[in-house]
Amino acid sequence: MQTASLRARFEEMGTALTQKPHLKRLGQLFSETVLIEVDDQQIYLYFHRGLLERVEEGPSSKIPWRFALRVDGEALDAFWHPMPAPRFHDIFGFVKTGRGRIDGDILALVKNLRFFKEFMALGRQKEAA
Repeated sequence: MQTASLRARFEEMGTALTQKPHLKRLGQLFSETVLIEVDDQQIYLYFHRGLLERVEEGPSSKIPWRFALRVDGEALDAFWHPMPAPRFHDIFGFVKTGRGRIDGDILALVKNLRFFKEFMALGRQKEAA
């Protein structure tokens, strides 16, 4: 997956997020920077009160992040399939199968787990449409 297309996908997900009132409510206390690493590509997601304010391409050792989701590109593509296969339906499926890793402040993720998991699933809508 190209970095530009990955960035565009997350920007589209940020736009879709603004159309989901229940997600805005779930994330209203979530203001963090999240690192998404796909293969060797790094994308930084800046959330403020449940909205995606901006997306930046990495790598950068100067950007502090709260937690990171590191996954291989094939697994993320399978996750974003409209009807993902077993083990690819959830971000923890990546970890369980050894296709991904979650680093950093796990408590920040767990406190906002439903919001973050539903945000990541917004990437499925592009292909489902």
